[in-house]
Amino acid sequence: MTSSYPYTPTTLRPSMKPRPWVPFKPHEGHVVVPPLPFKPRTDDLLGTYDISTHIIPAANPRVTPNILVPEPPPRSSKQRTERDLKNLGLELMEQQVQQEEDGYSGVTDERLLWNCVNRYVRKDKEAGVRTKGITLFLVHATGFPKEIWETYLCYLLAACGVIDEIWSWESVQHGDSALLNRHNLSGSFDWTDNARDIVNFLINYMPDEVETSSLPVQLHRVPVSIGESRQKSGFSSRTFVVAGHSFGGCSVALAALHFPALFSSMILLDAMIDTYQGFTWEHTQYLVGATLIRRDQWPSREDALRSFKSSPMFSAWHPDVLRLYVDFGLYEDESGCVRLKTPPIHEALVLANSRASRETWELMEKLDEKIELLWILPGKPSQDVTMLVEVRKQRAWRRPANSSNVIFKSSSHLIPQESPEELARFMADFLNRTYDISTEKSKL
Repeated sequence: MTSSYPYTPTTLRPSMKPRPWVPFKPHEGHVVVPPLPFKPRTDDLLGTYDISTHIIPAANPRVTPNILVPEPPPRSSKQRTERDLKNLGLELMEQQVQQEEDGYSGVTDERLLWNCVNRYVRKDKEAGVRTKGITLFLVHATGFPKEIWETYLCYLLAACGVIDEIWSWESVQHGDSALLNRHNLSGSFDWTDNARDIVNFLINYMPDEVETSSLPVQLHRVPVSIGESRQKSGFSSRTFVVAGHSFGGCSVALAALHFPALFSSMILLDAMIDTYQGFTWEHTQYLVGATLIRRDQWPSREDALRSFKSSPMFSAWHPDVLRLYVDFGLYEDESGCVRLKTPPIHEALVLANSRASRETWELMEKLDEKIELLWILPGKPSQDVTMLVEVRKQRAWRRPANSSNVIFKSSSHLIPQESPEELARFMADFLNRTYDISTEKSKL
């Protein structure tokens, strides 16, 4: 069951002056391309979409400098109180704010980082393909690997068979990207860099045409003329639709604010675009603290799965999504145990830096009205949903024109994890309606 919020004017302001976009700079010297940290996948989705993984150099330089990674607090056998966790989180958040106010004392970070992306492409693209067919681009929330969308994709592709290609993004400190970058990650992270990495991929590395043939692991850079054309006029052979969740939603919104021609429509799944006042600020302290001391190692994947099933958060997930998290969010370490690919300290650093989120809130009313916005918001009873009703109402209407919103009563903030089938059904209807696609093949 769904509903929506009526138009709500903005009264909340973060008093945050947005910073200018930091331009890209080519990496100097010889670039050593790392191998993927695992064997290439040989499976597919529904027998109709091939899966492959690729890497690209991340944007250079980084917004934040090369800062020593903080030492995480030791995990204790003693149960920590909510106040203890908030204090831990607040300490890291204030440390990050202080570094920013000091103008950062570190050296500009031009170390080479990599982004991993998964590609899902139709095997039979030539069968009934449309001009400028749909390319779907997915951007995860904090703490999750690029594969976290695959349960949702299976439901979606069963209902909407005209998506030619899907790309699933992975931030530099998440999943396989984290494994490639483990020795070069900074002790501070600005969400702006995730937006810049996304733009770098879309302008400089996204292939010009949708091809069913295989692509190299390291995607080739497109000619400068094509990149310049994309910035001004968008993609010549793609209708580009993006879905971003939480941190990922803020990242794609910030990218679209600076390069609107790239985007046709945008689905924001409870995108973390916020003023960070009141409850949000206090709740973030708790999340940062809890993340800093979260368990990150188990004897086996099955032990990890049992542990996750005993957690109130993970037990609310669709079981297939939880299995994806176990299969793709963990790796086998040198001891033979399994460990989180995304280190808790780097997950906490993402959560601890809220400036780009507040800047995006300030800028959202200027987003190009030609980009259709669909907000998908949580409505499952919880403290988070109750305390942030007013924030979410205003968030969904920061750019009123060509915008709509829907509330999923079945889900909390983790919409793709908890309600992948409902999300797929709603997204299929949105795509069918927006792009005049026949629903004859719908199976949901």
